[in-house]
Amino acid sequence: MEHRPLGRTGIKVSPLCLGAMMFGAWGNPDHDDAAAIIHRALDAGINFVDTADVYSAGESETIVGKALASVDRSRVVLATKVGSPMGADPNARGASRRWITAACEQSLRRLKTDHIDLYQVHRPDETVDVDETLGALTDLVRAGKIRAFGSSTFPAEQLVAAQWVAQRRGRERFQTEQPPYSILVRGIEGHVLPVAQEYGMGVVTWSPLAGGWLSGRFGVGKENTSERDKRMPRRPGAGGRFDLTTPANQRKLEIVTQLAALAAEAGLTLVELALAFVLEHPAVSAAIVGPRTRDQLEAQLAAPEIRLDPAVLDRIDEIVPPGVDVNPEDVAWQPPALRDAALRRR
Repeated sequence: MEHRPLGRTGIKVSPLCLGAMMFGAWGNPDHDDAAAIIHRALDAGINFVDTADVYSAGESETIVGKALASVDRSRVVLATKVGSPMGADPNARGASRRWITAACEQSLRRLKTDHIDLYQVHRPDETVDVDETLGALTDLVRAGKIRAFGSSTFPAEQLVAAQWVAQRRGRERFQTEQPPYSILVRGIEGHVLPVAQEYGMGVVTWSPLAGGWLSGRFGVGKENTSERDKRMPRRPGAGGRFDLTTPANQRKLEIVTQLAALAAEAGLTLVELALAFVLEHPAVSAAIVGPRTRDQLEAQLAAPEIRLDPAVLDRIDEIVPPGVDVNPEDVAWQPPALRDAALRRR
């Protein structure tokens, strides 16, 4: 499997990154089976593993730590994230110096490692000055506890602001961004991806299969409610993404049916088409795949070797135009002024 530069970190990563969100209570609670999936991914040439403290309340990090204890840690690029709520404590979340420092120590213990290769702020935190966040992360780099740090699901304007603050205040900078990106979620093409390229940031995309919509299980005439019901209770806030009664999701069913036909014409599975599309973008360092089972992983391993014909890419653009998010709920973060009506009417 080829390797790509992770921005300007000097780190080389496989184009597929193994995401561990589905390991633990949110997906596959069998620790041994999850470890076997991790080992299979490594054997297949994937050298990049991504998790987060919030996934199954730390259980995912624990599974990853156990699995990596039996391999050569120096050959694995290990990433995790901080910022999402870890329980009821109002201070056990966000991007403050207090929480980042404490959360990093907890992640290191669960992961059974002395350093994290890529530490990412899971979502923007409007309550904290970005200089405080960058300062805390810079200190972790200089202490040797993390090698590089990045952001996840940040809008383009906050990426630019953070780069400016890092330069003016002498901080280390966000070197990567982890945004949602798939054929159904293309909004980042207009702003986030060009900004990442401008600043030499690595891009590690999440949900290239649009949360399962591009797995082949959905489409007109085969609405898989069992798959929808399986995901909804485990993934907080995911319900709206699988509500098949909404107009946006009805439109997604129509699109997925067209994409499945296009994939068949190209001699590909829908999974392969979806992953190859994401990997075609020159800004993308790696696409995160989040298998719950070994079969799901196996279905995705061929994607890095596929190159889509320009005619196929043009047809995808006709089905879902560049820069379009078919269902805005899939973006997973909105500015406070859009979430809180009071902020729009002051």
